[in-house]
Amino acid sequence: MSHYPLLLEPEDLLPRLNDDNLLIIEQSKADIYLNAHIPGAVHLDFKDLQLGEKLTPGALPSLEQLSIVFSNLGLTIDKHVIVSDDEGGGWAGRLIWVLDMIGHTRYSYLNGGIHAWLQAGLPTDQGEQAAVKSDYTVAELNHNFELKKEQIIARLGDEDFAIWDARSEKEYTGEKEISARGGHIPGAVNYEWTRGMDSERGLRINDLQEFDALLNSLGLTKDKEIATHCQTHHRSGFTYLVGKILGRNMKAYAGSWAEWGNDPSTPITTGNKA
Repeated sequence: MSHYPLLLEPEDLLPRLNDDNLLIIEQSKADIYLNAHIPGAVHLDFKDLQLGEKLTPGALPSLEQLSIVFSNLGLTIDKHVIVSDDEGGGWAGRLIWVLDMIGHTRYSYLNGGIHAWLQAGLPTDQGEQAAVKSDYTVAELNHNFELKKEQIIARLGDEDFAIWDARSEKEYTGEKEISARGGHIPGAVNYEWTRGMDSERGLRINDLQEFDALLNSLGLTKDKEIATHCQTHHRSGFTYLVGKILGRNMKAYAGSWAEWGNDPSTPITTGNKA
């Protein structure tokens, strides 16, 4: 079986498109997908992998729903999944997290997604690619890749724990309120997700060596357990992914600020100070 790196460049995927063990999942907007997608890529609506409830919209749906979604996509245990989107890795990174949660560890992120693919002038297909459906069962979740609200509260202040807030600066400081309360989790550091991608290089991830140094400067080091979140664990899909690529011990807080900011009992800090 071919080896695929976690971070896969478009030019390196092109000669492997005929690999029978590949499953390319595209999470771009439907109209973008229908107009141009990687040959053989099947489309996934991000909403299919969200619980959608008011206080925890970004949590995972039931095991039954997960099984249906991945069966409809054609996932089998031997498939290597290539994830792509049209926004530089938010939805794609979240899908990586979902795959971690269901125990499917064969995956790669197409660096820059469809934007980088098009920028490189690589071939595309139009219309909808019919998936070869499978019978995939999600029997349980691996909770080692997430932290619940109560677990984060218990870890606040620990030297070997950090929080990466992927939201905008105004959401972080509390100037912009989307939930009942604004601000951030005490101790969390803010690095807004889109700052981590290069708009001139088809939304590819920024230089990895520089990104690694940046994370170290923010205290997001390899010796810490790092929780990452945004409002609904969409934007933090990107930060989860980048952290994994750079060797961090990443955990997703899927409840995110939708849960934390709407719970009157959770501690909150406002302003620029962590």
